[in-house]
Amino acid sequence: MKRRLGATFMLVEDMLATSITLPIEMMNAAHSAAKGRDRRGARLNIASAAKTRDPVPTRSGFVLTPDLAIEEIGSTDMVIIPSLWRNPRPIMRRNPEIIEWLRHLNQQGSILIAVGTGCCFLAEAGLLNGKAATTHWHYFDQFQRDYPDVELKRQYFITQSGNIYCAASVNAVADLTVHFIHRTYGQEIASHVQRNFSHEIRRPYESTSYYDDKHRYHPDEDIVQAQIWLQDNCQKEVLLKSVAEKFDMSVRTFNRRFKNATGKTPLQYLQEIRIDMAKDLLQTSNLSVSEIAYKVGYQDMGHFSSLFKKLLSTTPSDYRATVRAKLFSAET
Repeated sequence: MKRRLGATFMLVEDMLATSITLPIEMMNAAHSAAKGRDRRGARLNIASAAKTRDPVPTRSGFVLTPDLAIEEIGSTDMVIIPSLWRNPRPIMRRNPEIIEWLRHLNQQGSILIAVGTGCCFLAEAGLLNGKAATTHWHYFDQFQRDYPDVELKRQYFITQSGNIYCAASVNAVADLTVHFIHRTYGQEIASHVQRNFSHEIRRPYESTSYYDDKHRYHPDEDIVQAQIWLQDNCQKEVLLKSVAEKFDMSVRTFNRRFKNATGKTPLQYLQEIRIDMAKDLLQTSNLSVSEIAYKVGYQDMGHFSSLFKKLLSTTPSDYRATVRAKLFSAET
């Protein structure tokens, strides 16, 4: 039986061990702190994985043994891809199975996080084309030459585009881990972990990060949490009245504060998240339009198609034909 995981930590030969072991230790610390406050807390559902279950040699000389082979994982909410030492291209050539697996996970909607030159796995899979990304500063020029369709953001340590995150260094992935701990456990636990793993006062995650337009940072913490909730639950039936109640607001107040913070109503925000997810699936999957509509949260394919055309001035089928043609011509 295949496993369903909350977070999967990829192990690849010649990786920088700390780019994976540090986030694991931080997540374990967060879980322990949360469990200390609520002994009924859920089990931390994480595992390390590699192409096979064979031990993986790291750059430091340590050998790490994966918990699972990637073929044993049915689904995972998140994958963290480690940084590689120096030129990553030989390692990618030896691991086409991992590249294909990442494409599969992207179709499932998993959050993909790559550290340093590990971002090349995402670029090689074509998942960063037309999207913002960063990588280790030493590899900027080569990355730009190898992947000209990627929007390389040299001035940022962290980039986010949809469900894909890039962290330029081990320090950056530590900041990103704190961000996800905040999403999962709240500010108190996130601050606890940050204090224990970083003695210096560090700049806020948002100040060194590049977001796509759907994830602009703003100071209304309640609305930030509402945005996160909508992102995490967009594939389900969403009643805005219930979302407003979840965050202790009336519908009127929720709409007003959301619009003031983001420039969009909650419904517009939810629709854009769903349509963005549908665009990715139309480009990268062979699911039918009706299957995609259902997968992104719409029971009525007619309503989905009408909304898609309203926002993008084209039908889902025509959009797929256009982007597939561009992708094919770019690869020939």
